[in-house]
Amino acid sequence: MLFHFRTKFPQLNAYWERYLEFQKRLDIPAKTTLLEEGKKSLNYIFIERGCVRSFFNNNGEDKTVQFFFENEGLASFDSFVNDVPSQFTIETIEPSIVYLLPKKYVTQLMEELSAEPDFLKMILQIAAQRQTHYINEFVSFIRDTPEQRYEKLLKDRPHIVQRVPQHYIAAYLGVSTVHLSRIKSKLAKGKDHF
Repeated sequence: MLFHFRTKFPQLNAYWERYLEFQKRLDIPAKTTLLEEGKKSLNYIFIERGCVRSFFNNNGEDKTVQFFFENEGLASFDSFVNDVPSQFTIETIEPSIVYLLPKKYVTQLMEELSAEPDFLKMILQIAAQRQTHYINEFVSFIRDTPEQRYEKLLKDRPHIVQRVPQHYIAAYLGVSTVHLSRIKSKLAKGKDHF
């Protein structure tokens, strides 16, 4: 959590330095599992370089839930906070450099940071942003067609389409790779008419 607040909250630099020694830096290949579904989330993960996805297994099929990139942090939140098995697997998509900060240090850090002015307000704002993102994703799955969801992805988060392999994007949209190819082909034909 600390890591991607630094630009908005310069007071955190002192904490960043203090907690560096507790972070484990990993330079890892693509398809490295950082957390396995069913195991407890014991580390907060910060991405310095690369791309990471969270997914779950649905009767032998991977269902991608979210993608994360440089300067973003993640954990299987429910598992991390409530000490329960994770519903998700977290895995690198690209060769990546990540930092792991064990839960006990995250807890200690949050206690220290709670004394900083406006820190609680910032935490609530970031939590609200993430909550809004997930609600919008949920509503989109109910309301929008796969084609509309793909168009929205192209418009709002083109870096995902540029960096993430097609089969992960298809799983994220809830379609087969064949269906995604048809959607892309249809959109390309539509652009040719203008």
